[in-house]
Amino acid sequence: MKASLLYRIASVLLIFFALGHTLGFRRVDPRWGVDSIIGALRSTHFDVQGLNRTYWDFYTGFGLFVTVLLVFIAVLSWQLGGLPKESLLALPVVTWGLAACFVVVTFLSWKYFFMVPIIFSGVITICLIFAAWIAGRP
Repeated sequence: MKASLLYRIASVLLIFFALGHTLGFRRVDPRWGVDSIIGALRSTHFDVQGLNRTYWDFYTGFGLFVTVLLVFIAVLSWQLGGLPKESLLALPVVTWGLAACFVVVTFLSWKYFFMVPIIFSGVITICLIFAAWIAGRP
């Protein structure tokens, strides 16, 4: 298998991951029984550095921040998939750094989230590790 194919697979999975995250992170299932907590997050206002915000604003902002980073990583992975082997050999900090970041993302998904992000991040991590390994071999 070629590194380029693994980077392209990771890129497509990252787009799906970003899409699922964006569509799902603000949804609250009424069966969870957290309506009053979510209501408090949405209604508790405070001033921070001259702006009025709620905790829900912070939650939404950080969630969208994650989406933007996932899309950027998808674009980066796609670009890495289009580079010749010689170029990838010259970028071990990028290739292995990306793989290492997703090892941490997979751990955080396992520690704090549920099966869908665990599976997505795990498969993406596997693709990125093997792609970095293949790309680093002369």
